[in-house]
Amino acid sequence: MLRRSLAALAVVSLGLTLLSRNPVQAQKPAAQPAGVDFARDIQPILETQCYECHGPKKSKADLRLDRRAAAMAGGETGAAILPGNSEQSLIVRRLLGLDGDDQMPKDGDPLPAPQIALIRTWIDQGATWPDATATAGGIPPADDEPKHWAYRRPSRAPLPEVRAADWVRTPIDRFILARLEKEGLKPSPEASLETLVRRVSLDLIGLPPSPQEVDEVLADAARDGRDEAYARLVDRLLASPHYGERWARPWLDLARYADSHGFEKDLPRVMWKYRDWVIDALNRKLPYDRFLAEQLAGDELPDADVSSRVATTFLRLGTWDHAPAEP
Repeated sequence: MLRRSLAALAVVSLGLTLLSRNPVQAQKPAAQPAGVDFARDIQPILETQCYECHGPKKSKADLRLDRRAAAMAGGETGAAILPGNSEQSLIVRRLLGLDGDDQMPKDGDPLPAPQIALIRTWIDQGATWPDATATAGGIPPADDEPKHWAYRRPSRAPLPEVRAADWVRTPIDRFILARLEKEGLKPSPEASLETLVRRVSLDLIGLPPSPQEVDEVLADAARDGRDEAYARLVDRLLASPHYGERWARPWLDLARYADSHGFEKDLPRVMWKYRDWVIDALNRKLPYDRFLAEQLAGDELPDADVSSRVATTFLRLGTWDHAPAEP
């Protein structure tokens, strides 16, 4: 009995010694799944567990895991993924909390052992990352593109396939119809011309049409056709001074326009000239890049004038804690 006990103790001791020498192997499950697919098995784990800190919106330690090239290159501490070598891949070592570093995800629960096993097997099998899943959005960007989505070049999305293709009039209709069909819905019946006149008037100038205006459009449609009459109506509304008044409001709200300073004193201030500048800019179809440039640096432009200087009032909007003037 004593010999058997000593022999068993020796086996256990030897096993513990071997495990302590290779902690990665110690935490590697014996059974590994075969045929790991990136899109099915790996990308969902990265999306839910990693993209918050290492994705398109944030890339801590200069590491992104939503793009193949960036993930393979790694971040500040080196390559995150070494195809064929999960033991030395930093992503695995950080998920296991090795090398004295914090275990990832840093502010969340450790990944379950089966998920880590999937990642390890995927890496050992060569870390295959198909082009169709090269980014979280499915569209591989150029390597020299900025990281933040707002500064990325837009790309034309393919038109979705739809069943009721005869309903489609414009490419945008395909996206609308594809979502309706996905939800098991059908498009509503086509609106009457009277309804369209009211909708477009409220949308473009913020005012309902008068009965006389509706009758004029209906008469125009009877003479030249519905589409032609509707197009002329849109042109008239865009040329109306009310167009600038209607669409200046969303911009003024975002810019925090007000005729007083705010805070507890809330003293009045002269801001109406900026309000009128925004309205006028929309009505005279000022290009958007110029619209922004004049508000940010209208006094520095080569052709600066009174109008562009008024535009820089944008920089003084918002709340200001102004004390009353001394008597």
